Amino acid sequence: MTTTLEHTQQAATEGGGLARKQNFVTALIGGVVFAWLAWFLAHHFLDASSRNYSDLVTTALTFGWMFGFWLGIGALNGPARWLIGADHTRADDLYYAGENQGRARYWKYCTDHKVVGVQYIVMTAVLLGAGGILAMAIRTELIVPGNHFVNQQVYNGFVAVHGMLMILALIVAVAGPWANFVVPIMCGARDMAFPRLNALSLWTLVSAAGLLLSVLAVGSLTMGWVVLAPIADQAGVGMDFFAMAIIVFTVSTTVAGINTICTVMTMRTKGMTLARLPIFVWASMIAAALGLYAFPFFSLVEAQTLLDRTVSTSFFVADGGGTGWLQANLFWLMGHPEVYVILLPAVGALFEIASVMSRKPVFSYRTAIAGMTGLAGLSILVWAHHMFTTGWAPTLGGPFMLTTELISIPTGLFFLVIIGTIWRGNIWMKLPTVWLFGFIFNFIIAGITGIYLSDIPIDNQFHGTVFVTAHFHYVFVGSVLFGALAALCFWYPKVTGRFLDETMGRISFWLVFLGVQVTFLSMFVAGFKGMPRRYSSYSMIFEHANFVSTMGAYMIMSGMLVLLGAVVRSWNHGVPSGPNPWQANSLEWLVPTPPPLENFDVLPVITEDPYNYQEELVRA
Repeated sequence: MTTTLEHTQQAATEGGGLARKQNFVTALIGGVVFAWLAWFLAHHFLDASSRNYSDLVTTALTFGWMFGFWLGIGALNGPARWLIGADHTRADDLYYAGENQGRARYWKYCTDHKVVGVQYIVMTAVLLGAGGILAMAIRTELIVPGNHFVNQQVYNGFVAVHGMLMILALIVAVAGPWANFVVPIMCGARDMAFPRLNALSLWTLVSAAGLLLSVLAVGSLTMGWVVLAPIADQAGVGMDFFAMAIIVFTVSTTVAGINTICTVMTMRTKGMTLARLPIFVWASMIAAALGLYAFPFFSLVEAQTLLDRTVSTSFFVADGGGTGWLQANLFWLMGHPEVYVILLPAVGALFEIASVMSRKPVFSYRTAIAGMTGLAGLSILVWAHHMFTTGWAPTLGGPFMLTTELISIPTGLFFLVIIGTIWRGNIWMKLPTVWLFGFIFNFIIAGITGIYLSDIPIDNQFHGTVFVTAHFHYVFVGSVLFGALAALCFWYPKVTGRFLDETMGRISFWLVFLGVQVTFLSMFVAGFKGMPRRYSSYSMIFEHANFVSTMGAYMIMSGMLVLLGAVVRSWNHGVPSGPNPWQANSLEWLVPTPPPLENFDVLPVITEDPYNYQEELVRA
């Protein structure tokens, strides 16, 4: 009895309670158990003769997975304790923050924003890896005409899941790790505004990824990653998994975006005015606000699809008065702002890198902010350029063509700010700078080819071809991914206290950079010749372009594997970096490495902006 009492008192003193027994493994077990339980109940109590029976059972299963996963990881502990009037103690909060838990805290529901940032790094790598494997399968199918690596239906599923995995990966590639790890420190805050919601956003993303990956196991999608109606209403149960994954992902991005904005607006330290905020903080906040506008459209369209499939509503079913135009408009109301939700954090990170690695202030700080804000504003007014060739509202083609062309102005502004920042600077050609220059080269190609597609007559010729595929891959892979990898190389020493291996990093850069040119320039050639998108086979006229493109894709894969090796090897065996290896002035570099639990023993007082390199440049 004495021993039991001592254990009880010790647990109360140490805090954590049930969370001490919860981790990623229990989350998986909980998800599987509750998914099976939901399937069992639905299977036995729903009418098997109903035409919606399989969709109802599948939807119940996905709800069970979500609830069980949240229960198993510990996300529901706090609300449950609040309901019974036993909210967390200080000891509980310290346990949830991962105090004195070592590496175990990375596998748990941890509220420390720095741990969440590292968890996002791993999650991004998993999503990119899964999407990359599917990309290799797609390119292998296309290496020669008439190949039978997979059939057309499986190929369609690969395209759908690859597309959405890569979109989700790039949405969180910069905003996930670095808006969590460095933004609170950059603001002079001790943590995020809502630490528990911060952890919830990460583990909700993990659970959504599990649903999305399950699509391939239960029956792939056959209509591509945009899941257009009414085909989506007629698809197999993989569509139910896909729809629930998107709804859950929207929960993740919503709570993450609210957290970022509230942290920046309410928790800045004394003297940290909006005019002194680091550019990356501005970019993260603007992207978060744009995401709060855009992603609910995607969630809504998938919720309506689920309702059509499960309870026989007719949002997108013509027989019941619905229309596929509703789905198309709702999807693209999300689909174009989403591009800039992805791009803006990467650009913000590149502003930081350009300033620090050139030893110069950001060229025209306010112009950079105006460019990003203008880009976000215009991005919500261009969605219908994705429907130029569909026949929807042809009289609106001119206005949407105009807004699409206008968006090149704020894009050009922030691009010129990056160029102006590095112009005549003392450029330090380290690994982050190498990826920065790769971004600049690729973004020029992405931007110029996008101008062609904004013109209705030219878009009518190119829209259904791989020219469009090459363009948006230059945006996502050539630009956003390069910005994300530059950010990884730049802030890696702050996370680990070690430099990312320079030699392996440069090998990776050249493999990926050259691979991007080989892969997507070849696609432009095939697109000029008229090769259609989304086909698993093609005419002999496109043979050489596709073979070259596939070889380039293998180069990209090889480069990413080298980079993964560099990240893993450098984590414990890299060259020690010290707390401020780049001699930067923003707050994240002025705290110890690794940063303490609450970041600052005494909150700093800010008296100037973080880009004060004028004197150093003059001395140099």
